[in-house]
Amino acid sequence: MFEKYKICNQFSLSRHIVVYSGDCLDLLNHIPDGSMQLIVTSPPYNIGKEYERKLKLKTYLDQQAAVIRECVRALSPHGSICWQLGNYVNNGSIIPLDEVLYPIFTDLGLKMRNRIIWHFEHGLHCSKRFSGRYETIIWFTKSKEYVFNLDPVRIPQKYPGKKYFKGPKAGKYSCNPLGKNPGDLWVIPNVKSNHVEKTEHPCQFPVELIERLVLSMTNEDDWVFDPFLGTGTTIIAAIRHKRRGIGAETFDKYVDVAHDRIQQEMDGTLRTRPMHKPVYDPEEAGNKLTVAPWSTKQNVKQMTFL
Repeated sequence: MFEKYKICNQFSLSRHIVVYSGDCLDLLNHIPDGSMQLIVTSPPYNIGKEYERKLKLKTYLDQQAAVIRECVRALSPHGSICWQLGNYVNNGSIIPLDEVLYPIFTDLGLKMRNRIIWHFEHGLHCSKRFSGRYETIIWFTKSKEYVFNLDPVRIPQKYPGKKYFKGPKAGKYSCNPLGKNPGDLWVIPNVKSNHVEKTEHPCQFPVELIERLVLSMTNEDDWVFDPFLGTGTTIIAAIRHKRRGIGAETFDKYVDVAHDRIQQEMDGTLRTRPMHKPVYDPEEAGNKLTVAPWSTKQNVKQMTFL
């Protein structure tokens, strides 16, 4: 069970959890310069979901620029800003949002540190192009002196028993015993109908995705801000690791869901997919659905040995 704090609806630096029901620009008016250590969000993609109104691309980019500009003002000199993005689709043609938003960040003086690929295996099946199975996280900092803690997010080594074979370290283990750098390709299941974290929100990102950012880019008691909070995932990841969380959401029903989930997190009852849990492999699990009904037993045996 986690330490319990009041879920507030107005910002103050003395608070620990703030869920603001309203526009993020209104909330940002009350956030002091340089006070947020990590700003992470997945903004609307301008594709006509229930929580957004589809706009002309230029209008959408202007709206994003206004939010990003205020976020940069509120960002700590040693902080990070991460925008998790997919594609804008117009008449079947895709426009990668990270590509068109990149100049907004760099024009504000930010430096890109990584373009992280988030790969998942489930989603809409396309018939006239390859189905999209990844989105991106573009990570920027204000300065060269930024917080980056690698050890808490290391993943198991592929060959932990590997040793140096020559030189002064010959015979000694060559791997970091804490694990390896997870790299910039993250394989994390997205939140679909059978995911343990699924709510009524159509585009919810998993807690473990944000946990990795929180652990690597902040320290305990730092502020983590999400201008498009949705169902509260960012705040959940923040308070789970003893950070402070703040976010804004305009849809009342998602504000209510966020409140419920954050409270469950503090009560220790929120169900989430654990960090570092291996991705489900249906064949290893012996799932019978992996055998095609039109395949003969002989074909299955032959495929096993390929």
